[in-house]
Amino acid sequence: MQVKLTPQSEIDSNQHLAVVIQDIQQAQNYCTNEQAWQYVQSQVDEKNKQRSQVIHLNQYTHHTIFVYQPQSSKPAYYTAEALRKAGHTIWGIVSKEKLSQLQIASLESTQALEVTEGLLLSSYQFLKYKKEPVPHTLQQLSIISSAIEASQIEELENIVAGTFAARDLVNEPFVYLTAPQLSEEIKKLGLEAGFGVEVFDKEQIIAHNMEGVLTVNKGSVDPPTFNILTHKPDNAVNEQPYILVGKGVVYDTGGLSLKPTGKSMDFMKADMGGAAAVVGSIYTLAKNNVPLYVIGLIPATDNRPGLNAITPGDVITYANGKSVEIMNTDAEGRLILADALIYARQFNPMLVLDFATLTGSAVRALGNEALVMMGTAERSTKNQLIESSEATYERMVEFPLWEEYGEPLKSDIADINNLGTAEAQAIIAGKFLEHFVEENYPWIHMDIAGTAFLHKPQTYKGKNGTGSGVRLMYHFLTSFAK
Repeated sequence: MQVKLTPQSEIDSNQHLAVVIQDIQQAQNYCTNEQAWQYVQSQVDEKNKQRSQVIHLNQYTHHTIFVYQPQSSKPAYYTAEALRKAGHTIWGIVSKEKLSQLQIASLESTQALEVTEGLLLSSYQFLKYKKEPVPHTLQQLSIISSAIEASQIEELENIVAGTFAARDLVNEPFVYLTAPQLSEEIKKLGLEAGFGVEVFDKEQIIAHNMEGVLTVNKGSVDPPTFNILTHKPDNAVNEQPYILVGKGVVYDTGGLSLKPTGKSMDFMKADMGGAAAVVGSIYTLAKNNVPLYVIGLIPATDNRPGLNAITPGDVITYANGKSVEIMNTDAEGRLILADALIYARQFNPMLVLDFATLTGSAVRALGNEALVMMGTAERSTKNQLIESSEATYERMVEFPLWEEYGEPLKSDIADINNLGTAEAQAIIAGKFLEHFVEENYPWIHMDIAGTAFLHKPQTYKGKNGTGSGVRLMYHFLTSFAK
């Protein structure tokens, strides 16, 4: 991450400043003259005085940016998100004015953290393939608040770094990020953050009877991998691990059930967004030394219509004995996730959570504003996850896993088929995965097809890879470490 983040004891009045205020009268303390104060007052939107506002004051020797955040009766997570969005607005000012440093202050509250989070997340750039890259000018952010500890600033810095790591993986083109290269990138991040990485090659995948991965990989010229990430500090509070499973389809053509190009196949490098979420989450946990035992499982391959590609009508049998009739080769993500869900059984996990850009149905239902969640975990666990989704504003909607949704998966020649019907496809995909979830562990499935990749900028989430799931998982899992 290009920007250096540091705590600071007091405001330097000669340097650029963004300050959170709850009363517009507080802005007068930071104006160098009466004319400046009158200008600030004139910029207040009186009709929306109960809502967050950002006011930019150019004082010639330095810039002062006011984040007017009045007290609100709404839940705290609304205010937190308003502050993140204010941070995004401030980033626009920083970029326009080409500032190299900025102080962010909320003198007696932690609100500077949310502003900083929004600003930092907005600062992301993917410049690797630019002939003449133009990095942003911001180098230094100083946080000023008596309510914020240095450890909180470092924690935020690592959360943003983990989110950026996930964005980088999603934004890499398939010409570079094949399944073996994804494993190499995971190894690099493991060394950087301090988590363990084991990679199964094709021979080991065969030895473990991972038929879903092997089947999807049949059309590819690149071998598959199965990645095991381990964060297990000596002071971990849990003996049974939490397991994160991520779909690692590094490119999805649809196979023989070929996708159309426009607004479908053309961004399918992002079909490993679930894998990126798992990598970014474990990276962040490791960097922040969270005392929790967590494992990541990432089956990885591309899905291409090569000479030996699977065909509709093929039947495969998994390590748990379940047979599947392949009705559509573009429903491949669930096939490789099934291997990981079976493999997770041996760890006797506390909880298994999977992330996948799994269905267009999830996007049609919720757009880009929320992910789909469903599963067999206890109500209390789901509620805790929903609370984390609100706190991070990585919002979710729970879909039902009613028995009736499994009916379309019945097959005449196998135990189940991999497609079902077009209606309720996000749920049917979840019902498919449920067949491979073992009774000895609770499970939650998250379809991030709508949130992992954006075709146009959306505040601090930006455009293209968003890092969806990283901040959510960090907030959720750290609650078990306290």
